[in-house]
Amino acid sequence: MRWRSVVLGLLLLRLGLQALLALLPALARGLCLHPRLPCPGPRPPALPGPPAGAAGRGARLWGAAAGGDEYERRYSGAFPPQLRARLRDAARGMFVFGYDSYMEHAFPRDELDPLHCRGRGPDRRDPSNLNINDVLGNYSLTLIDALDTLAVMGNSSEFQKAVKLVIDTVSFDKDSTVQVFEATIRVLGSLLSAHIIITDTKQPFGDMTIKDYDNELLHLAHDLAVRLLPAFENTKTGIPYPRVNLKKGVPPDSHNETCTAGAGSLLVEFGILSRLLGDSTFEWVARRAVKALWSLRSNNTGLLGNVVNIQTGHWVGKQSGLGAGSDSFYEYLLKSYILFGEKEDLEMFNAAYQNIQNHLRRGYVIHVSSNSLSDTMFSSLVACSSKRVYVCGCSRAQVLIGDVEDAICLHAFYYAIWKRYGALPERYNWQLQAPDVPFYPLRPELVESTYLLYQATKNPFYLHVGMDILQSLEKYTKAKCGYATLHHVVEKTKEDRMESFFLSETCKYLYLLFDEENPVHKSGNKFMFTTEGHIVSVDERFRSSLWEDILPGEEDSAQKTKPTELKAANFSSNCNRVPDERRYLLPLKSNYMRQIDRMVGLI
Repeated sequence: MRWRSVVLGLLLLRLGLQALLALLPALARGLCLHPRLPCPGPRPPALPGPPAGAAGRGARLWGAAAGGDEYERRYSGAFPPQLRARLRDAARGMFVFGYDSYMEHAFPRDELDPLHCRGRGPDRRDPSNLNINDVLGNYSLTLIDALDTLAVMGNSSEFQKAVKLVIDTVSFDKDSTVQVFEATIRVLGSLLSAHIIITDTKQPFGDMTIKDYDNELLHLAHDLAVRLLPAFENTKTGIPYPRVNLKKGVPPDSHNETCTAGAGSLLVEFGILSRLLGDSTFEWVARRAVKALWSLRSNNTGLLGNVVNIQTGHWVGKQSGLGAGSDSFYEYLLKSYILFGEKEDLEMFNAAYQNIQNHLRRGYVIHVSSNSLSDTMFSSLVACSSKRVYVCGCSRAQVLIGDVEDAICLHAFYYAIWKRYGALPERYNWQLQAPDVPFYPLRPELVESTYLLYQATKNPFYLHVGMDILQSLEKYTKAKCGYATLHHVVEKTKEDRMESFFLSETCKYLYLLFDEENPVHKSGNKFMFTTEGHIVSVDERFRSSLWEDILPGEEDSAQKTKPTELKAANFSSNCNRVPDERRYLLPLKSNYMRQIDRMVGLI
């Protein structure tokens, strides 16, 4: 029961299910947005399940040829396996084109400029250009970020080649000032993921071993983390500075303000590193930051703000919600529990989720202490996830035991916006029915949520959604040398930038959506994605440590959750137990889908 509630809480949190309620009160009755209630009105009667051996007749038997409106004709029914295979190959081709373009035109620089076919690194001329300098550290970012996607797609030769390139060419001894959060999730996380893949004795993705490998990626990860440690020093709260120079430490002019997500979403990567090295330092500083933030929650609401002063502990940004600035803090409370089995992490997550249930029903963003509405916008980070938690194994079946109706409904809103623009703007104004911040930087959130909901329901609707997303990316973002950020989702103008998460996440989740036979789904292993989409195995070695006596506030090791208590099974054993009505009906009644489309101006 505990694991069921944990995974259900994860899905509902990650989809930001309460975010629309204050913005759309008039739609609460008609669009199934009331908390914890199923969508209104009776569902159509369930079609009988397909008889044995009827797979070849699925489209005829379960499609809408026998009647129904345009939504049923388009989305319900079986998804031909040949089409699925073509889309899987198309998703792989999208990754290959972006990756090969980066390697040909940009490596060893950090990112690819896909319009001019050249590389991009830190903006040395303008240190205040944080949009670039927070992310790009002059360490071949895109190559590192893409490592485990190569493995997930089964490309062992290119994975091995890329790993050797990283080992031979990457150094973190750079005069680069980077954001601690971005360096952790994009670089440290990917190095650890690739190391785990290489050293996995089961080799679920094929032979990804490296001849004469001597833990070089782990050593690189350790070196990077040591260079990030000065951010945790000389702060009165234990909350880290937001930025650090990889060679010189914290800049003398560094700000004392940081966002909740940036400071509180380091525990997974730092914890994995500590447990692989047997060195408590990294997990200790990350856990201290989490507890410091947790101690600052409001006495009135139990919620956290989104920007804090690291010296005084006062909230500078007093908005509380599931959007950018806060999202992955909540995600990593749960992910840390899943990986490390520390019950305190689960207790914090449960309390946070309850507070969100209690206070965010009226809107996406509220004042941290007064519960008053603060915003009428919705960002794409909220759109479909509280950035990214997904445990591969059998979470989809466990979610189905609970109630995923609210998650289904919210996903439908964002898919409607995608259908209108062929992309998801960074911020959308529900009152104006128009983008407030109209650019789309190839973010993965909607793709990932589509993948997650397909795993939970096996409903072919989500394969159609994935097909629409893939086709839109090909139509609107493909450039001469890769894929480009959309500068304006209405005008479809492009910016000359392909962020690394396009390869590490967007392409990966599209590929996995259409690759049902992937080892992630079929190997019997249990996996989890980090907030940057890097895959790590969930196994016993991360659930034991040698430093319970020195970590702040840890319970006795005997009180930790054992791996067997999670009761996560592999996909092949239990996860096909999806009710037939989930497989063959629309996830929402077509009249509700029509209402949603009308609300965003699609019809």
